[in-house]
Amino acid sequence: MHFDVFNGDADGIIALVQLRLAQPKESTLITGVKRDISLLKQVDVTAANSITVLDISLEKNVEALKLHLENNTEVFYIDHHRAGDIPRSEHLTTLINTDANTCTSLLVNNYLKGAYVHWAVAAAFGDNMTQSAITLAESVGLSKGQQEQLKALGIYINYNGYGRDVDDLHFHPADLYKALLAYADPLTLIEEEGSIFHQLEKAYQADMQKALTAKVLADSKISKVVQLEDAPWARRVSGVFGNDLANQSPDKAHAVITLNADNTYTVSVRAPLTNKQGADEVCIQFPTGGGRAGAAGINNLPQDMLFNFIETLNEYYKS
Repeated sequence: MHFDVFNGDADGIIALVQLRLAQPKESTLITGVKRDISLLKQVDVTAANSITVLDISLEKNVEALKLHLENNTEVFYIDHHRAGDIPRSEHLTTLINTDANTCTSLLVNNYLKGAYVHWAVAAAFGDNMTQSAITLAESVGLSKGQQEQLKALGIYINYNGYGRDVDDLHFHPADLYKALLAYADPLTLIEEEGSIFHQLEKAYQADMQKALTAKVLADSKISKVVQLEDAPWARRVSGVFGNDLANQSPDKAHAVITLNADNTYTVSVRAPLTNKQGADEVCIQFPTGGGRAGAAGINNLPQDMLFNFIETLNEYYKS
């Protein structure tokens, strides 16, 4: 039995769309909300003959990975997050690049030699790799209008991945993946009246309008930290709103705070776009923190550590 394990955001979903358009395969899908990254442990060690893992940190899944490799399961691991120490095994193939200007879908695009490059462009935009997306789009002759369409699609798919659990989402990531797989070219999806693109567009615009009321906890020349209310709409926009703030003020670091059911905070961090490093270094200083250089987060920040977090964020980027 084959398992496809993938992040429920734009990058993870679109990476798998590209891969399965090029290499169709019957598989069991393992995914979840964007922050649910400890996914590999959900795969039954006794059931898997092979696994493809996309867009989840190897460092956060290394113990489960070792168990599968010890069982002689063939694993293909593609990612751009912190990897830590990569196990050595003849059963493991990796395509990992933690450069701040790449993402898993761009790695898959290179692996497939651009077979579904329009999808890769959408994913890069969705992961806020704007310049990388533009560079790739221009290299294949996409017009400015087409780039804007693919940018919107990437953002909407990414937006759908954020939530406390899948009940917060408009579409379960596995269902969204299956729907997108029907389109070899995302521009066809965008042109289709009433498609998922248009459904997500309407929902995204409604939620982002509410985000304009965000409470500002701290604002300086170094960083801006805002807090959203404890509501499904707020959890849905926490990541894309952070990207939006980063694009508006590219010299600042940004953090979006939302309250969890256990009275801890979810924190979504964006490094300054002019200095795309360190977001993961800031977040791993706190329990449940992780991510990548340009964008990272903390799943459950204790309330009494909030202002310590803000100080740490400012201290890191002050020089």
